[in-house]
Amino acid sequence: AMTATSGPGTSLMAEAISMAACMEIPLVICDVQRNGPGTGLVTAPHHNDVFQCKYSGNGEYEVIAYAPMSCQELYDLAIEAFNAAETYRCPTFIMSDAYLAHLHEPVIIPPAEVIKKRVIPRRFLDKPNPEKFTFKDDEGHVIIPPMPVLGTPNYPTYFFSQPHGPDGIPVDENQAMKPLSCLVEKITVNVDKIAKIEPFLLDDAEIVIIAYGLPARVSFRVVNEARKAGIKAGLLRLVTIWPFPYARVKAAIARAKAIVMPEMNFGLMAGEVERVKALDVPLYKVPRICELHEPAEILAMIKQAKEAID
Repeated sequence: AMTATSGPGTSLMAEAISMAACMEIPLVICDVQRNGPGTGLVTAPHHNDVFQCKYSGNGEYEVIAYAPMSCQELYDLAIEAFNAAETYRCPTFIMSDAYLAHLHEPVIIPPAEVIKKRVIPRRFLDKPNPEKFTFKDDEGHVIIPPMPVLGTPNYPTYFFSQPHGPDGIPVDENQAMKPLSCLVEKITVNVDKIAKIEPFLLDDAEIVIIAYGLPARVSFRVVNEARKAGIKAGLLRLVTIWPFPYARVKAAIARAKAIVMPEMNFGLMAGEVERVKALDVPLYKVPRICELHEPAEILAMIKQAKEAID
């Protein structure tokens, strides 16, 4: 299944998203984020849904979320999003925004035969199998079965949006932890396969920008300008924001003396970085609401950080 909406629409979908997570239905949602809360400014960008996509539905489960920064990536990451949703049978988001949705720029669409090679073949249960939902084998490994097909003998007798065993039959309260752990661990144990980061000039960087979406696009230029000014700056771009790659981010910023985070919100993802950065490394937020960052303001923060660490 696939749909597209903006922030208020995602709010209205929260119950269905939670149900899809529980029932392990592959689902892709393109969230064209716009200003909130409430009605907000309907044509202005605001990355205020980066937590909503993960936490809006009731219950505990994991999602996958991509943060494109160009029209080309809206196309390319959409393919990846469908592949991920099929592979992990979970809600998967493409976190666009109002500016990106209105942007006009060239997009290269490969020939159909090339696209088909990029799309994973859809797997279905082709023989009777009691395990129709994610389960753990005898060694504790998480196993994600192919989707059962409606109208076939492999379709589960029960398809409830409540904690259930691999056969779909609801479990008692004292057994709920096991199936719910499968919904979480099928993503958390595969973070290295799912999460995508893009380092830029990080090898000798003293000041690291961490960004996603359109702020990351601006930040490439900022890093180059900082380098021209004699400042060893680098960029760690989060191509995916969920699941958050804590270990890889920690390793990437291990030598950083300061971190700068431009976000089109008041610093929502900065809290995730705070979890893994060294306590003595300052983190400077550069918030923007309803408009893009100017390279000069991010560069000014880098210079401020440089003065503080010298």
